Amino acid sequence: MSNSSSISHFLLLPLADTRQLQLLHFCLFLGISLAALLGNGLIISAVACGHHLHTPMFFFLLNLALTDLGSILTTVPKAMHNSLWDTRNISYTGCAAQVFFFMFFISAEFYHLTVMCYDRYVSICKPLHYGTLLGSRACAHMAAAAWASAFLNALMHTANTFSLPLCHGNALGQFFCEIPQILKLSCSHSNLRELGLLGC
Repeated sequence: MSNSSSISHFLLLPLADTRQLQLLHFCLFLGISLAALLGNGLIISAVACGHHLHTPMFFFLLNLALTDLGSILTTVPKAMHNSLWDTRNISYTGCAAQVFFFMFFISAEFYHLTVMCYDRYVSICKPLHYGTLLGSRACAHMAAAAWASAFLNALMHTANTFSLPLCHGNALGQFFCEIPQILKLSCSHSNLRELGLLGC
């Protein structure tokens, strides 16, 4: 990551120009994120505490709630901080961490949704084989594979994005760090790198 010497921070897009709207955005983000945290927290605690909910469907739902919590906690707190304190800065390493964790949790969510589709397919189309095809060991392996694949995907995308030379300023057109906005700042064409990552 050689770009850290040339760019020390990025400027995020402000959500509003006036102070009153910034405080309104802070309150809206706070309310929405607290509702999401409460909902996902209830799902996690219900599945963890309820022994009758220890089935493959609820196990994957618990993992899905964890990915949802992670993606919310990756982007929203910084946006709330920026709205509350009227700032736009995010450090280079903070931006890289935000991109990595956002990609990690979003990828994990996609992979868990795919596994959940398979779970529902087996439950509906092969109900007599459901217990043998989706035992606790198979569920744990599929969930571990989803988390590991998400980690590798996030690592490759983050390393690819932050290895590009950046020469078009440091202002991002989004209220959090995301790959397409960082690629717009790149000096080189990253199309071949992105195609290579999509092929993996």
